[in-house]
Amino acid sequence: MIVTSTQPYSPADYLELEEIASVRREYRNGEIIEMTGGTPNHNELIRALTVILSLSLAGKPYRLFLADQRLWVPQANLYTYPDILVLPTPIELQEGRKDTVLNPVFIAEVLSDSTRNYDRSEKFAAYRTIPGFKEYLLVEQSNMYVEQHLKQNSNQWLMTEYQDPEQSVILESLGVELKLKELYQNLDFSS
Repeated sequence: MIVTSTQPYSPADYLELEEIASVRREYRNGEIIEMTGGTPNHNELIRALTVILSLSLAGKPYRLFLADQRLWVPQANLYTYPDILVLPTPIELQEGRKDTVLNPVFIAEVLSDSTRNYDRSEKFAAYRTIPGFKEYLLVEQSNMYVEQHLKQNSNQWLMTEYQDPEQSVILESLGVELKLKELYQNLDFSS
């Protein structure tokens, strides 16, 4: 991630700048941060997870969104673009906006060297302030590793790690089974 400016911006300033931006940028409590591009493994994991979720959620009352969908987390003063998010229908939009959602139940982030720590700490803390948010999936792109965080009650989350290709992650919030060997089947870890 690249810090675009250290000058504090208001959320309104950010949204105005996003209208003309050629790249995605995140807004973090007054700072605007440019999002870096993804690797082939990063993109393949998003594609694979999208296919699995799309097929599994067909006919269910959910909407699946990818990396270009902006999420507003008001309690954290954060605008961000999760890799994948699933919202129950009807989706909730930020007041006065048609391009910014508010109510994900599930979010997945593919980890990279530049985002790993942020995705696990401050970003996850921000996501936890979303009232209906129930499940967070962190997917490693450099080796087979998935970390699932499942909300147990208002201040308790259960973390489970998966590394074996024969394991399946049960996405409790969506009623979906995610097989690691299917998720990682086209990845190359040699580079």
